[in-house]
Amino acid sequence: MSGTNRFMNAAIEEAIRAKERDEVPIGAVVVLDGEIVGRGGNRTRERNDVTAHAEIVALRMACEALGQERLVGADLYVTLEPCTMCAAAISFARIRRLYYGARDIKGGAVESGVRFFNQPTCHHSPDVYSGFAETTTSRLLVDFFQAKRDGAFSGKG
Repeated sequence: MSGTNRFMNAAIEEAIRAKERDEVPIGAVVVLDGEIVGRGGNRTRERNDVTAHAEIVALRMACEALGQERLVGADLYVTLEPCTMCAAAISFARIRRLYYGARDIKGGAVESGVRFFNQPTCHHSPDVYSGFAETTTSRLLVDFFQAKRDGAFSGKG
């Protein structure tokens, strides 16, 4: 599926902010009743926290804002296919729909890898829609890692 919308654009903005913090550029927003209630970009390096993925940051913000542990009826927009940890958090939060941009063949766990939501031990599976702004979200990641490699080889990183 191609295309984008204002919520994916907001997730892309979060990814760009993550890149500006020298984090892997992944962003996410949680939407409930047409309003963004949580947003986040990767903060693993900033917080020295391996769980501070964009999805987790956004889910935590939404839960705090709403004063509840579950996000029934909420949708999550994220720029990259979630990993296993994030897929589990999405399931536990009872997210209604997951929209994501680029596939992550190596680390993804939705349509790649373990396919978490298809496992019999998964308690809740959101509706999944992939390919939103895929070219833009992929390019953010490719450019980020290329700049890292170029810096490493030129003595700048």
